[in-house]
Amino acid sequence: MERPPVTPQLGRSRVMAILRSSDASGLPAVARALADAGITCLEVTLTTAGALDALARIRADLGPDVAVGAGTVVTGDQAREALAAGAEFLVAPVVDTTVIRNAADRGIPCYPGAWTPTEVSQAWRAGAAAVKLFPANTGGPGHLRQLRAPLPEIPLVAVGGVGIDEARHYLDAGACAVGIGSPLLRGADRNPAPPELDALTTRARTLLDAVGATARAGEATA
Repeated sequence: MERPPVTPQLGRSRVMAILRSSDASGLPAVARALADAGITCLEVTLTTAGALDALARIRADLGPDVAVGAGTVVTGDQAREALAAGAEFLVAPVVDTTVIRNAADRGIPCYPGAWTPTEVSQAWRAGAAAVKLFPANTGGPGHLRQLRAPLPEIPLVAVGGVGIDEARHYLDAGACAVGIGSPLLRGADRNPAPPELDALTTRARTLLDAVGATARAGEATA
């Protein structure tokens, strides 16, 4: 089985914004604000009511430059439904080979969640494009660095408790990207009025500046 590549937008920006809410009505406006700020890899979680309809609408609204995927995919049926709705990648909190293979068989990247070296290795062997270190803040950047030492060929995306101020630390520890939800959205999903969306755009740009500084520092020392 050929391994799908990492989502190009994630590889370029090194940030995945996680869109999770009690309902999906405000997510298209949030997605537009994030995209305008430069975050072009967006995960819509299936724990959000109306997630798949929102995913399809966001894709139609934002076009091909923004990658929109489904998150919290935990069954094969959910994987198939998300792919049918147009998800461009799948994210899972666990290692489920059925979910991974449903994506990989269609050439779609999957990012399953893992925390131990065994889980990370299992996810990679099953065909993950990269492995989501989850929950990342349980062990912090130090845990990620320890995982990378014996498994340097496996790209890790740090997700779970990663704040805007912590993102750089995870990238410096070897993460290929970070995933950030509530520290970035801060309620804009529930009240997507202009002041909240303007503040969201500012936070998104602050995050991208921090990530960009990390990338430039890495290039300078290469």
